[in-house]
Amino acid sequence: MQKLIIEGGAPLFGEICVQGSKNAVLPVLAACVLCKGRVFLKNCPCISDRYAAARILSALGAKTDSEQGVMSADCENITSSEIGMELMKSMRSSIIFMGALLGRMGECTICYPGGCNLGPRPIDMHIAAMRKMGAVISDDHGYISCKAPEGLKGCTHSLSFPSVGATENIMLAAVCAEGETVISNAAREPEICCLGDFLRACGARISGDGGGRIVIEGVSSLTPPPEPFEIIPDRIAAATYLSCTACAGGELLIRNCTPVHLEAVIPVFEQMGCSIRVFGSNIYIYRKGGLRAADTIRTMVYPGFPTDVQAIVMAPLCTAEGTTVFVENIFENRYRHADALCRMGADIRAEGKVAVVTGVRRLYGTVTEAPDLRGGAAIVCAALGAEGATEISGVGFIDRGYENIEGVLSAAGAKISRITEEKAANHRKEV
Repeated sequence: MQKLIIEGGAPLFGEICVQGSKNAVLPVLAACVLCKGRVFLKNCPCISDRYAAARILSALGAKTDSEQGVMSADCENITSSEIGMELMKSMRSSIIFMGALLGRMGECTICYPGGCNLGPRPIDMHIAAMRKMGAVISDDHGYISCKAPEGLKGCTHSLSFPSVGATENIMLAAVCAEGETVISNAAREPEICCLGDFLRACGARISGDGGGRIVIEGVSSLTPPPEPFEIIPDRIAAATYLSCTACAGGELLIRNCTPVHLEAVIPVFEQMGCSIRVFGSNIYIYRKGGLRAADTIRTMVYPGFPTDVQAIVMAPLCTAEGTTVFVENIFENRYRHADALCRMGADIRAEGKVAVVTGVRRLYGTVTEAPDLRGGAAIVCAALGAEGATEISGVGFIDRGYENIEGVLSAAGAKISRITEEKAANHRKEV
């Protein structure tokens, strides 16, 4: 078992280049199933969720490879439409292979997906949409069998909630379905637009992505794009490195990001007292001196404040002067990081959807565990500004969404290293 050891108190300086988006690359990899040929993807993040998606493609009969920063997926000879339980449980986004496999094979057998424990995240909308398009779906002891004996037919879907996953699944199922499909109350996240751009590059007829109404005119087949397709930068990773600087102090230039995707996030750091400048695809952040509490932070669907950034932004606010209130409107179980931060000395009272954070003078290093992906990132942020050393286990959660986080932060001056359990035990003895 690996752990991260962080010695707090070292300000960050220099530049960080943001990785490709975790939440964008996964649906694009699922979309490769619809292409009979070899697809090339640039700016793919080296994260465990990407490797999990590659293992799913391999299990279906595809060939995947990576060379000099470009990943390829050849789905010409896909032979299987079944994804085993172990592969499905490896990540939440595995569910989007349902729409792609139905569109390519006319059938699929999957099970309920895994991922971080963030409370109930039912796939009812996914299943209802596939049924409306003509799929016959049965659930047998956790395995979901889907068949479209007469092919998928376009129709109108009005989502009860603008679910990113459901929107992506319907898009994947609809691009090769017969007729027109309309998605109302669709998710508007940048990752939806990235998927739409990829599918259009493959010959799909899609309009309206990025808005609340997406229209898809089915085509007979898709072909690989003539040029390598580039995955958009990861807006959550960019927000994480902003938070790392707010916690540790210093100044950082965050390169290869899309600032417009962070318009709901950047003002919060400015309220804290950080100096922010945005130019082109770069964000500059400078923090010297104490932090101030921010206005009430309410998570919302895009373009509102992202739920994935809630835990990450909470870390610097633990030492901000005053009180900040968080209202979590997306997931029920998204304050699991609060216990770890309180163990470091934070004053957080969380109940239901609301968390009240009252700033303390400083945090202290401790031994703790990442509860999930973004909660783990929040602990990393807090540890960078804490007094003493922090030992973080559960690093596998963090690796799901961050590419070489210790290497990236070390290059900016952080005192962070990845060690084995045995070395961690020796480190505790020395301390």
